[in-house]
Amino acid sequence: MKIVVAIDSFKGCLTSKEANQAAAEGIRTALPEAEVVQVPVSDGGEGFMEAFHAAIGGELVELTVRDPLMRPVSAQYLLQEKLAVIEIAQASGLTLLAREERNPMVATSYGTGQLVADAVRRDAKHIIVGLGGSATSDAGIGMLRALIDSFAKHGEWDDIEELKHVRFTIASDVKNPLCGENGAAHVFGPQKGAKPEMVLQLDERARKFAEISAKHFGYDRSEQEGAGAAGGLGYAFLQYMNADCKPGIELLLDTIKFQDIVNDADLVITGEGSADRQTLMGKLPMGILKQSGHVPVCLIAGKISDREHLLKSGFAKVECINPSVIALEEAMRKEVAQRNISQTVNRIVLSFS
Repeated sequence: MKIVVAIDSFKGCLTSKEANQAAAEGIRTALPEAEVVQVPVSDGGEGFMEAFHAAIGGELVELTVRDPLMRPVSAQYLLQEKLAVIEIAQASGLTLLAREERNPMVATSYGTGQLVADAVRRDAKHIIVGLGGSATSDAGIGMLRALIDSFAKHGEWDDIEELKHVRFTIASDVKNPLCGENGAAHVFGPQKGAKPEMVLQLDERARKFAEISAKHFGYDRSEQEGAGAAGGLGYAFLQYMNADCKPGIELLLDTIKFQDIVNDADLVITGEGSADRQTLMGKLPMGILKQSGHVPVCLIAGKISDREHLLKSGFAKVECINPSVIALEEAMRKEVAQRNISQTVNRIVLSFS
C-alpha cells in the first residue's frame, strides 16, 4: 500500500515536515510494510522555501538584510540553478517583531528587496516569491527602494536593466485588491498593529502610490487579484515587475509533479491547523484534493467546523486530531500534537487497509 502524506504546518505548533513525520509514524505502526511518501507543503507562507528545498534541492543562500524596522537580520532564500525561491517572512515577517513593535506605518519591506537583489546578482532568471506572514503595509515601496539602491545608477526605477530579463511569480491565495474596504490596509492592517486611524492613512498612502505608478506606466494593477497580499507587496511585484500571480500550493505541486507522485498511490493524507468552509476557498488541502485525482484524500486538522461541507467537497474522511475536552494550550504543545496526529492517522489507515 502506497500512502502519500502532505500536511500543511500547524501554525505556532508544528512545521509541515514535523506534521508529516508524525503521520508517517502512525502509518508505520498500523502498516509496517506500507510505502510512505512524505511531501512537505506550504501555500506561500511559513515553510514555503523549505517545501521547495525538499522538492527540488538547491542551495540555501544566507545573508544579512534589514528587518521591518531596518535592523540587521539573517535571512535565507533558495537558489537552484536559475530559479530562486524567496519567502518574504524571512526579511519582512511579523514574527521578526515583538508585539509592542508592530507598527505598519513604519514597517518596511526593504529587506525583501535585498533578497531579490541578491538573487538577481547570482543570475536567477525566475524568482518565485511566497507572500505570507508580512509585518508590512507599505505597498512594496521599501522593496522597490532596495532594488533602486542596488541597481539604479541615477536613483531612478527606469535606470534598472538587471530586472528586465527576470521572470517573477508571486505565490498567494489572497485575492484582495490594494486599496479600499477589501484592500491590504483595511483587511490585514489591524493584525499587524494598525489602529483604525492608521488603517485610513495606510490605505490613502497606497492609493496615492498606485495613482503615481499608474501615470508612470500607463496601466494600473492595483485592482488585480493578489495586489493586496503582504501589505501591498503583491501590488509592487504586479505593477513594477510584471509578475504572474498563482496560488502557492498550485505552484509547489506543479513544480514537484505531485500528480505523478500520487498516480499509483492508494491513499493521501493532508491536513492543516483548522479546517472549515474557508478550506474550500482554495486553501492548501483543496489544492491537494484537486491534484490527487481518483485517489482518496483524508483531511486531518486540530479544529474542524463544517464537516459535512468538507466531506461533500470530496474528502474521503475528515478527522479532528484532538479530543473534544482538551484545552487549547495543551493541544498546541508540540509533543501532544505529534502524538494526536500519529494516533488519528493510525486509525484512518487501518480503516482503509
